[in-house]
Amino acid sequence: MSVAEHVYGDVVVTAPITVPYVRHSLRSAHWFAAKALSALLQASGIRKDQIDGLCVGSFTLAPDTTVGLTQHLGLSVRWLDHLPIGGMSGITALRRALRAVQCGDAEVVACIGADTNHVDSFRMSLGSFSVFARDAVFPYGSGGPNASFAFLTSYYMRTFGATAEDFGKLCVAQRQNALTFPHALFKKPLTMEDYLTARPIADPLRLFDCVMPCAGAEGFLVMSRKRAEALGLPYVRVLSTCERYNAFADDPIQMRGGWVLDRDRLYADAGIEPADIDLVQTYDDYPVMSLIQLEDLGFCAKGEGPAFVRQHEFTSTGSFPLNTSGGQLSVGQAGCAGGFLGLVEAIRQLSGQNLARAVPDARIALALGFGMITYDRGLCSGAAILGRSDL
Repeated sequence: MSVAEHVYGDVVVTAPITVPYVRHSLRSAHWFAAKALSALLQASGIRKDQIDGLCVGSFTLAPDTTVGLTQHLGLSVRWLDHLPIGGMSGITALRRALRAVQCGDAEVVACIGADTNHVDSFRMSLGSFSVFARDAVFPYGSGGPNASFAFLTSYYMRTFGATAEDFGKLCVAQRQNALTFPHALFKKPLTMEDYLTARPIADPLRLFDCVMPCAGAEGFLVMSRKRAEALGLPYVRVLSTCERYNAFADDPIQMRGGWVLDRDRLYADAGIEPADIDLVQTYDDYPVMSLIQLEDLGFCAKGEGPAFVRQHEFTSTGSFPLNTSGGQLSVGQAGCAGGFLGLVEAIRQLSGQNLARAVPDARIALALGFGMITYDRGLCSGAAILGRSDL
């Protein structure tokens, strides 16, 4: 594929950063966003006044939006977006920023996902997350996503024959990946026995099926290839992307996402097939979602996820490298930053800036987003195929 054939032309992604995660914090989301901006400036060597675009995903900035954040950070930008859409925040931020630079609306866009996690902030956020979700679950005493994903997981197991061991295999492999990633909150090896004997949370979910809320931030910069090379920055190309909202609304329960509607174009725009991808970063708030994404992106047919799991190894050096930093299930979920985690890891893997163990000879990566669960389905789904700079 020549440069002229790239969907996003000469626009590239660089400077992947992470603000280290902590389980709880008394600091605000503004502090984590500020730390992310500082890290982006340090990683790129540019001045703050050279950033003229800002895109932020955050749930806990309220009552501020990204507009208020510009004042807190001392930024004056000519392009701005606020994306409180959870696990889709990173993919959507990337898509918006790519087009902004491509169209000349901005030259350097900082994309940041940042959230805090006070002792009670997660519970408090549930009441304002979604009217539909609140009305559906609060009368039954269920205030969070565990019960919703238990519902999805149970249905998937009954329908497609998945077992606890199938989900456990993903969790164990991701924990092994996380042991080489310095920002992972889970530092202890996980065995299948540990997984199977962990305390129940919401049948059939066990402790290690459930993502752990935390505080932290992720980020990257979008700019022209010429500018990145002038700054001496390693970068990756974006071969294609997609996003979709409220797909398959008539399905009685979600067993597929918008990726099914958009994957043919996603691969066609990139000029590749699923077999060409060297590593995948699913949005893994619960392991059932990883299986659904692997099916929906064409790595196996619908319902063949369990067989696919049994046929592959998912560590960074395995037959199918998956969530190479450990994913959210072993790193943690820092609010909307969770939607950036896999994307930032993919950028690192393809640009030689690894913090986790490198996938050997990786050239092409797929990062996925999924978010805004409203009782029995997530409303947002998206993907980005990234390529090494020489593609």
